[in-house]
Parts: sequence; C-alpha cells; structure tokens
Amino acid sequence: MIRKKSILAVLFLALSSYNVFAQETKNKNEDVKKMEWFEDAKLGIFIHWGIYSVKGISESWAFFNNYISHENYMKQLGGFTANQYQPEEWAKLIQESGAKYSVITTRHHDGVSLWDSKSDNAITTAKDAAAKKDVLTPFVSALQKKGLKTGLYYSLPDWSHPDYDVNTRIKKRYNVSDDANRWNKFVNYYQGQLAELSKAYKPDLIWFDGDWEHNDQEWRAKETLTQLRKYNPNIIINSRLNQHGDYDTPEQGIPVVKPEARYWELCYTMNDSWGYQHFDHHYKTPNMIVRTLVDCISMGGNLLLDIGPKADGTIPTEQVEILKELGRWTSKHKDAIYGTRAGVQSRFWNDKNAFSKDGKTLYIYLDNVKDKLVLQGLKTKPTSIKFVGNSDKIDYQYDDYTLELNLPTANFDPAVTVVAITFNEKPAIDLERKEVSYTAYEIAGQNQAAHAIATISKATAIGSNLFKDKISADGDILDKNLKFASADMKEWVAKNAEILHDAEAGIPDGHYAGLSALSKDKQTLYLFVEGTPTGPIALKGLKNTIARIRIVGEGSMIGHDIFNKLYWSSTPGIVYIDVPKERVDKNMTVIAVLLDKPIELYREHVGAIESNL
Repeated sequence: MIRKKSILAVLFLALSSYNVFAQETKNKNEDVKKMEWFEDAKLGIFIHWGIYSVKGISESWAFFNNYISHENYMKQLGGFTANQYQPEEWAKLIQESGAKYSVITTRHHDGVSLWDSKSDNAITTAKDAAAKKDVLTPFVSALQKKGLKTGLYYSLPDWSHPDYDVNTRIKKRYNVSDDANRWNKFVNYYQGQLAELSKAYKPDLIWFDGDWEHNDQEWRAKETLTQLRKYNPNIIINSRLNQHGDYDTPEQGIPVVKPEARYWELCYTMNDSWGYQHFDHHYKTPNMIVRTLVDCISMGGNLLLDIGPKADGTIPTEQVEILKELGRWTSKHKDAIYGTRAGVQSRFWNDKNAFSKDGKTLYIYLDNVKDKLVLQGLKTKPTSIKFVGNSDKIDYQYDDYTLELNLPTANFDPAVTVVAITFNEKPAIDLERKEVSYTAYEIAGQNQAAHAIATISKATAIGSNLFKDKISADGDILDKNLKFASADMKEWVAKNAEILHDAEAGIPDGHYAGLSALSKDKQTLYLFVEGTPTGPIALKGLKNTIARIRIVGEGSMIGHDIFNKLYWSSTPGIVYIDVPKERVDKNMTVIAVLLDKPIELYREHVGAIESNL
C-alpha cells in the first residue's frame, strides 16, 4: 500500500511538473507571437506634445525642480492653441519616415491630458487649454488609418492632481502610509484614465513612465496589468511599470553592450529636448540619426525617435528634415531593416551587421566609403552578394573562411550603404579564428600597401605591436633591417610612428566601430579610420574629458561634439569627431584623442531607466 501511494505521488508530481512546463511553454510562445510586430518594426516615432511647448521649457520638470512655480507653469494652458494642428499630416510624415509605430504623450507628469478625460480632477486640453479640443483622438485615428501601430505614453505620477502625494521636489501633500484612502483615490483615478484610453483607442502598446516614485504594491501594478489585458490580451507594455513590462527602454544613451533583454527600444531625442524648446538648436544631423538606427538594428533593438511639436501643432523644420532623410534611407533599404535580427559582435567584423529573420542573409552596414570589405571566420560560402538599393555589381573572392569584396564606390549612400550577403542556410561563423601573425620584417616586404597597413592596424589593436622597438616615436629612425617593398607603406609607418613604437591594445568592442589602440600611459586613444566616413565618427561610453583631438602625423587639431550627456544619468554622452574629407589618408587615417587621465569606459548593461530625478 505504501509502495502504491509512493508511485502515485511520483506520477502526480511528474504530471504537475509537466503541466507547469507546458503552461510556461505556451505562455512563452504566446509572448513571442505577441511581440513579433514590435521586434520586426525597428523604428517608431515618439511624440512629446503638451503645454510645455508654449514657453519651451522642460516638460513637467520645470515646476517639479522649482525652476518655475507650478502656477506659472500651468498658465501655459492659455497658450496651447493647436490652431495649426494637422494630425493627418503628422501621420503621413511618420509613415513616410519608415516608422511602423508611434507613441504619443497622452498625459505627462504635469497632469495635462490631451484627450477629453472624464476622470475626477483631470486637467484636459478640451476643457482647460486655449485649444478647447481633444487633440489625441484625431491623431490616433489618422495613425490607425495609415496602418501604423498605436502607442500611448502615460505618466503614472500626476504632480498636479490633488490626491497624488507629491507636488514638487520639495513639497509633498501627504505620506501614503498615513493616508491610504487618499492614495487609493489617486490609484483609482489613474486606472480610470487607463480604462478610458483602452476603450477609446484600443492601443497596441502602453508606454509607462515615472514608476520610480512608488513601489509595485503602491501602484497596484499587477492589478493595472490585469485591467489593461482585459481590454487587449496582446497589449505590449514597456518595462517602466516596476519591471512588469515586455521590453526594456534605455533612454538617450545608445547601448555600448548589447542589452540582455531580447526586446528593447532606445528612446532618443533629435536635439537635447523631448518637448519643443525654441532655443535648443543642438540637433544631431540626419546622418547621425540614420547611424543610430543602424546601431539599434545591429543589436536587435528598436529606435523610438522623438519629435516635439510646437504649441500651435506644427512640427519644427529641423525635425521634419530629419524625418524626411530617415524616410529616404528606410525606403531604399527596407530589406535590411524590418524583420532583421541582431548581428555578430566580433573583433573580426568592425562594421555593423544584422541577419534577416530566417538567418540566411547577412546585412553589412557601411558608414564609410571604402573599396574593400573583408570578413574573416565565415565558414559558409555565400550564394550571392549585392548592394541593397543599388544595382552595382560586387566582385568577391572566398577562400579559407575569408570573404573579400571589391566594392565600387561611385554610388555609395550618403549616410549608410548596405551589402546583402545571402547563403543557402544560416552561415556558420568561427568567432575564435586567430589572425595570421607576421614579423615587422615580413610585413615590410609585402607589395600591397593597403593590405599590409590593414594587417599592421589589426595587430596593433590587439596589442601585437609589430614595430615595437624598431621605430622611433617621431619616425625619423627605423630599424636598418626593415626593407619596405612599398614606398606608400614606408611613408604610412613613418607618419604613424607615435602609435607604432609603443602602442598597446585598444578599447573593447562596442565603443567604436573600428580598430583602436592606446598609448602606454592609457591617456591617448588612437582610432583607426578606414576609408572616408560619411559623417563624424562616433565614440560611445567615454567617461573622460577630452583635452584635444588631432590627426596623427599632421599635428593639426580637429573638432568634436558631445550629445546626450545628461546630468541625471551616469551614461556618458556620445562623442562625434569630425574627420575632414580632404585630410583622410588614402590607406588608413589615425585619430589621436588626448584624455584628461587614463581612459575610463562605461560598459554597463542598460535596461529601463529607474530614476531621472
């Protein structure tokens, strides 16, 4: 009897375990199916529109941080006219940019709702602003008519609502632990607004913000999710509901290291502001924005690019121009954008890359004009190679797991050129492949200068300095046994002697899309620039202050700019370095970045932004 009971117990346990496993598998499959459109989309447009556009001040934060009184901030309601608002034109512009979805601020932390909310104590553009109309409904309608997915941004905090506990950084209305009834009234208010949005607009995605001010239990996060899924079982939620969402949302800083989450989205401004600020002219160029999109694509994520319309409903000219250039590039390169999956991150492949959904096509993104592309460690032979959106023929050779492409450069894209390499099956890649090692004497004897210089650069970048102790720092003295077969190579070696005489291995992958090296004291970073860049070269995750930047061997300085360095974030801004086309070396340009101290890099994995106070 005991034995029979034991057997039954084991069988019951096994059955229970199987049921749990089966349910988990089912849930996982359902999540993958639900997230497919999001993972395929790659580009979305964020819209920060509200009364803060009247004076061009920080949305909600202006009064929270006591830069302006709450009373004066709210006076902007009188200037929010939306009298030139054309939602159909917004939707058309978004669609033509190549975006597959849009996320609009239905209510920011200031509590001003863009729709005619009937919730208690709601402040709305329909009732309280000069516009005297619901401005959300016509936009969502226009978006959905275009076949674009609808995302609604919703702030959990409402710093203007009388039942919310916080008013400004230094003013609290009450403590939640002391007045649970009042807090419950606020939770009912925000959940009621979410119900209004769900019923009226049937959104595909809810983009929460502000969860850092309260914990999971206080927000009643699980209850909120249950409510949203009641209206739409396939609703997608971002991670800013105390980590209950479906995808991560790094903010402003382009990830250096590929995010750990399968699904993620970089929310990113065109200048330094989310909402319209008339004095902020610090715009990234369209070239920078296209390359940021490529960054996200190569790491398997999405770019949610922000625009900030004016109070009258018009979109600033600079933002329209960026969206139009995005549209030009995305229209030309559809196959290399939508439905792609993360590429290979490897020291052998410096150029950004991604795979098609079936894994049989490898896309290489070139943001420099060059006539050679070499991929090492490719164990599968390609069946075809072509440009995307360009009919020029590409000649290539494949041997010993090395693919070498001869690229005609006449019709390179002004932003990013894409090469599509197709296989019969998903290619096998040898990421552990070792470089063939040479001595300085052997490399000097090579006839092909470009190939030899590329080999020298690769060796230098991994700390295998071929010319160490064989050349003086100024290049005037060379080892007498060095016999150069090519005058071009000898000239290049002498020109770049300051690196080659004692340079050490460069920085890890992800910070710079190319080879790099460091001086012995780690205070000068050398960047190898292949070909002619289409725009400023980008350096990510640099914590140091830059003293000066110059082209090695010339002594002249070049300029740089820094974007997205935010006072509240530990993530460094992105450094863009100008490389004048007329000063590019025909073989390999080397840039020297002098730092204030030995190099320090930011390499943290990024997910949701938990606090930006």
